[in-house]
Amino acid sequence: MAVITRVPIPELTFPVAAHYSRFSTTVQATFTRHMEDADHAANDASYFMAMIRAAQTVGIAIPATFDIALCSCLNDAGGCGCDLIFDTALPGAVVTATNSPNCNLSQLQCPTCGHDHPRPITD
Repeated sequence: MAVITRVPIPELTFPVAAHYSRFSTTVQATFTRHMEDADHAANDASYFMAMIRAAQTVGIAIPATFDIALCSCLNDAGGCGCDLIFDTALPGAVVTATNSPNCNLSQLQCPTCGHDHPRPITD
């Protein structure tokens, strides 16, 4: 009879953030497609699956909230060009625009940009 030896597998750890511009255009397009799927998801299951796929596409840890964002400074006029993909529950994230009608995602600044040059929603 063969003896089966069990060897523990080390726990995998993933980064909590990534820089969008460091990825190929193919990865960027896939990430953007998953974020658009999350933005237009009709139910929680579709939203969560799109967020999981987006996080996995860029190799970051899937947050407990299933919410990630691309810093709004990348595409906003007056933004610094920051391209950080991050967990939206991190302290210091700043909401720069609420979600559009029939959409799920708000625009956020990452905690570093939210501290250095916040552009919060103005009433």
